[in-house]
Amino acid sequence: MRPIKRALISVSDKTGIIDFARQLKDFNVEIISTGGTAKSLRDAGIDVRDISDVTGFPEMMDGRVKTLHPRVHGGLLALRDNPEHVAAMDQNGIQPIDMVVVNLYPFAQTIAREGVTREEAIEQIDIGGPAMIRSAAKNARDVAVVVSPTQYTGVVDELKQQRGSLSLTTRERLAHEAFQQTARYDSIVSSYLGSGSDLLLARNKSADLRYGENPHQSAAIYQTGEGGGVANAELLSGKEMSFNNYVDADAAWQLVCDFTATTCAIIKHTNPAGVGQGETVAVAYQKALATDPVSAFGGIVAVNRAVDAEAATEITKIFTEVVIAPGYDDAALEILKSKKNLRVLRMDSTEPTKGPEYKQISGGMLVQTRDHHQLKREDLKVVSSRQPSEEEIRALLFAWTVCKHTKSNAIVYARDGQTVGVGAGQMSRVDSVRLGAMRAQLPVAGSVLASDAFFPFRDGIDEAAHHGITAVIQPGGSVRDDEAIAAANEHGLAMVFTGVRHFKH
Repeated sequence: MRPIKRALISVSDKTGIIDFARQLKDFNVEIISTGGTAKSLRDAGIDVRDISDVTGFPEMMDGRVKTLHPRVHGGLLALRDNPEHVAAMDQNGIQPIDMVVVNLYPFAQTIAREGVTREEAIEQIDIGGPAMIRSAAKNARDVAVVVSPTQYTGVVDELKQQRGSLSLTTRERLAHEAFQQTARYDSIVSSYLGSGSDLLLARNKSADLRYGENPHQSAAIYQTGEGGGVANAELLSGKEMSFNNYVDADAAWQLVCDFTATTCAIIKHTNPAGVGQGETVAVAYQKALATDPVSAFGGIVAVNRAVDAEAATEITKIFTEVVIAPGYDDAALEILKSKKNLRVLRMDSTEPTKGPEYKQISGGMLVQTRDHHQLKREDLKVVSSRQPSEEEIRALLFAWTVCKHTKSNAIVYARDGQTVGVGAGQMSRVDSVRLGAMRAQLPVAGSVLASDAFFPFRDGIDEAAHHGITAVIQPGGSVRDDEAIAAANEHGLAMVFTGVRHFKH
């Protein structure tokens, strides 16, 4: 056991620090502190020794230099049972520091702000904090390192039980969590300064899950520290989220965030069972449900507007696993809470998720920038003899956006503001064309078709025309584009090329 006699406290997040410092004082711990933290502790009546009294140097350069000193790091790194280390401390006036309480500058929160400049971001890269954390964590046999307000209660409880000491087991656990903290922090900084695909794989474990994709697989959820996203959604009601709930909810949320109009998506196994738009959330939901009411059972519902009572009533008419939205009025929340097995998630914003996207493969990790491409009307290249009508253009743009969020090979039949049928994940594109028409619960005739990649043969166009579509949107780029265009002309279809592919694996 190591008694805690001297602690250095320097925190950006001051949550709970006053109470924690007071409880350290109950064990006669001397507190050394810096800048704003020292002022907060003094204002609360807690006796504090300034870091400049320890180092013999003032804090300088707008606080950039204050703890980078041998009397700080020597006090942390010295091995207490090493005679040479002890002699060096005595010769250089270094006193041991038994605990470091540090949390880092809010870099992630800073870069998440709208309009933040690179200079502002750079100033929030912490230097002294990570250095102290690493020094203390390296010497866990002698020093305790506390990096989060969530750790305060546990530390104090053990100090009470062990008469002011912490066990080696606790110090080693705290050191492990500290290195996780600095790794996450460096990952965020690296990603911000890098190319967008430059991602370190440090993560903050936020919870264990009941199991993974299947009951025989263990699972947990980790946060990147970048803020936002489904991993940071607030669970307002219902059971804890499962692995599959998170995967499907993320797919649903990414889809609706790609639209500015009021949009609802119903997702099953990461694919859209239906997507609808309307003047109200209730209308959007009804249109999404009408696409495939059978598959919607047990699905994930996402909307990009606050849910009201009318929409909540419609959603609860069938079994739904998760509802995810940016907000809920009081009446809607009461209706949704009445379904005990319905998980209700609230998101902070409808901004697209930032940061890279990654997938694990055996022996490694694939990292890429996210597919944030949004097609504009002026990007369309009409390649058919017939020009698409205004209504067809709106339907094509809608279908194209839904197709972007559908597993390849992806085919989406749609009208303006409503999906008609979805063919997803087939090995053959023409099979996806057939599947989308076969699964359609609404009339396919008169709808348009979107394909996430080019048609390698004209058979997909012929099959779609057989079902009565009027227009096609696809990337183009096949060596047989002329055959696909000829097929469209033969059937009297309008066809537009996007020049952009949206594979989703």
